[in-house]
Amino acid sequence: MKIPKLIYGTAWKKEETARLVELAVRSGFKGIDTACQPRHYNEKGVGDALQSLYKEGFKREEIFLETKFTPKDGQDLNNIPYNPNDPLEKQVLDSFEVSLNNLQTTYLDSYLLHSPIFPFVHLMKVWKGFESFYEEGRTKNIGISNCYDIRVLKALYKEAKIKPTIVQNRFYKDSDYDKEIREFCKENGITYLGFWTLSANPHILGSKELINIARKYKKTQAQIFYRFLTQIDVTPLNGTTSQEHMKEDLDIFSFELEEDDIKVISSFIE
Repeated sequence: MKIPKLIYGTAWKKEETARLVELAVRSGFKGIDTACQPRHYNEKGVGDALQSLYKEGFKREEIFLETKFTPKDGQDLNNIPYNPNDPLEKQVLDSFEVSLNNLQTTYLDSYLLHSPIFPFVHLMKVWKGFESFYEEGRTKNIGISNCYDIRVLKALYKEAKIKPTIVQNRFYKDSDYDKEIREFCKENGITYLGFWTLSANPHILGSKELINIARKYKKTQAQIFYRFLTQIDVTPLNGTTSQEHMKEDLDIFSFELEEDDIKVISSFIE
């Protein structure tokens, strides 16, 4: 299936994960993002929610399901879903199998490396495992997250037999809003997913310019910013716990921002 233009993110949801995933899908979300990282995600909660939804009539093929392999440096050392002393190749394989088991599925729509691994030769060892999952039809896309160095992304793209089709990064000022990376993604047909798009940008959401645009369209500031992102080829991750906000945010596709308004908001990220 196509990558949805708005994806529900499940980080930090803990024991509320299953309830919120069910609520998100019932509200209209078609994409769910998680990770095999118990420190920040409850991957099994996502799987449990999806099983409940399937019993209601929702179908697996209608849900874009994305998870991640998290290197040991990003894991809680007391709760790692694989043996950190194993070779990298086995860590990747075991983590992938844990994810399939947690999510109660036979395939993924997207499998991401949660963050780059150094030295680069180790990153490519992981990537070869990802390529095998893709070639076996066990994942439809492979990609990388938290990759803010354009040189790393270009090196991966050059060396990879199966090219990354997704980059998922924090969309914020400290990385200069990934201008170079987003341009590289656009040139190479890579989908750019942005997280923390609201929480990292209160200065934009609270600006008089955005407030005025929101009044013009009779929408919330969050709706305007999300719509702006989708119109500049950023797919936002949405982590709201409010059903009202879920429905509001999914409604952004009922309108389009005019070019002049896009230019005004773009001035904040240029």
